[in-house]
Amino acid sequence: MPPSQGSAHPFRLLGVYAALLAVIYALVFFTGDKAPTPKLGIDLQGGTRVTLTARTPDGSKPSQDSLRKAQDIIESRVNGLGVSGSEVLIDGDNLVITVPGDDGQQARSLATTAKLYIRPVLKYQNPTGGGANNGTGASQVPTTAPPTSPAAPPAGEAPAPPADAPPVDAPPAAEAPVPPVGEAPAPVAPVAEPAPQPRVFPAQAPTSPPAAPGDKGPLTPQEQAQKEITDAKATRQSSDPTVQQLAMATIDCAKPDPLAGNDDPTLPLVTCSLPGSQNPEVYLLGPSRIDGQEIKDATAGLNSQQARHEVNLEFKGGGSDEWAKLTGEMVNQRVAFVLDSRVVSAPVVQQGPQQGGRTTISGSFTASSAKELANTLKYGSLPLSFQTSEAETVSATLGLSSLRAGLLAGAIGLIVVLLYCLAYYRMLGFLAGFSLIASGVAVYGIIVLLGRWIGFTLDLAGIAGLIIGIGLTADSFVVFFERIKDEMREGRSFRSAVPRGWARAQRTNLSGKTVSLIASVVLYILAAGQVKGFAFTLGITTVLDVIVLYLVTAPLMMLASRSPWWSKPSVNGLGAMQQIARERGAGGVLVKETSR
Repeated sequence: MPPSQGSAHPFRLLGVYAALLAVIYALVFFTGDKAPTPKLGIDLQGGTRVTLTARTPDGSKPSQDSLRKAQDIIESRVNGLGVSGSEVLIDGDNLVITVPGDDGQQARSLATTAKLYIRPVLKYQNPTGGGANNGTGASQVPTTAPPTSPAAPPAGEAPAPPADAPPVDAPPAAEAPVPPVGEAPAPVAPVAEPAPQPRVFPAQAPTSPPAAPGDKGPLTPQEQAQKEITDAKATRQSSDPTVQQLAMATIDCAKPDPLAGNDDPTLPLVTCSLPGSQNPEVYLLGPSRIDGQEIKDATAGLNSQQARHEVNLEFKGGGSDEWAKLTGEMVNQRVAFVLDSRVVSAPVVQQGPQQGGRTTISGSFTASSAKELANTLKYGSLPLSFQTSEAETVSATLGLSSLRAGLLAGAIGLIVVLLYCLAYYRMLGFLAGFSLIASGVAVYGIIVLLGRWIGFTLDLAGIAGLIIGIGLTADSFVVFFERIKDEMREGRSFRSAVPRGWARAQRTNLSGKTVSLIASVVLYILAAGQVKGFAFTLGITTVLDVIVLYLVTAPLMMLASRSPWWSKPSVNGLGAMQQIARERGAGGVLVKETSR
């Protein structure tokens, strides 16, 4: 129904819209980072975008849990680059890695998949090099044993050594060389050795020889990263016992690991536990014995008999046989689950060999830590089933040029619409222009807030959606004004034609906006990548167009229809419609007189 004449209804509607704008910009300036700038996409800011498409062995759709875990794994790699504003998003069955700015060149290497391996622990110590770290109690070091049935007592746990016990190492590399992959070492019982004598080591690991006079200048970031990986492999994956001991003494566990996802599973590895671990340790690990892909399932649960949280692990066929073989060799010793070259868990094998492909990891777990470890073991190797479907690099200069071009196109489109309205509808075009500006101000604030709340980034496709939204808003004005013309052709005054024209125009506009909104929603659901941004902004402008039409355009026209100045034909440009109405009226009188 049109607003009733003679009431303050139009002012109330304009006040509602003003209050809405006040709320939007109060949130913009007083929440979050308080910066009134939208979050720009990679094609506007520049950087690197890599799209990984998920593939499952049986071709089925990947679960959301596995995608989220893969997102966490790769996100830790992105953050390891030290680039602000980087993100990893789930887009359908894809993971989209976006690293904006000039420092995003290494994002292409993030397409390499996270790797989970199971390695035997040959030696371990605390990060300060203070000998073997067995913890202060049995619960401090996780243990692994076959799952116990409800009727059977739990497997006996090995007593923890006293706090002042001498260090306990697995067979030193010098006496028990690491066997080639696929060959199992002979079972060796743990031997208590006296505390190692102090040894003097160099302050730093061996470095590469000085550059020759003819060498190139400073290394590029890619060359520097490759050099760090090569140097780390030379020290931390050496088979020389002296180099291994040196690497354990000098490794810095607080720094990002250059071997993350780049270690050779066929060689030994010196590494650390995950950052933030309750019991940080440095490990010397043997070659990988089981690939993480052999893990079939991992779940967290509560052992009601022991009143403790546990992680139940299940292997596939090949992994089951190798696990039984490994646990048979490592009784009362530790095996490490290594994700991207960092140890996520290193339990002690209590019983072996563990047949059936099932085992239980117990320790000082909470419900959340047990679930986290189970998810890591279950999904740690899932990204191996990802393939790079798209990789693109946009320079910051090109992104800035794209932003300027998009804003220029939008400004030109807005100016052309305003000029058309002024030329065709005279002063009524100013009302249309004011409505467009009111719509644009609201859209800008909403995009800024959406960038903070849901991570929405404005890209070129989104700007295209906004520009098309301007055209759709102009269509609403055209329909409204043409309905007013129709009413005035019927002989009504400008004052009475406006509410009647609004009553007829709003049905047409609502039908058109509904179709546009449905198209936007369908496009957003079915599309991927940047097309989603286009559909999203088009949908926003469509909804906001309806709001502006009811709260701004219609009230302004109602107020104009009551003004004597706006009712002048020279002002509203509707004199031709009044002339047509007079001619129709005169023709009607002439016909009537002739019939007499």
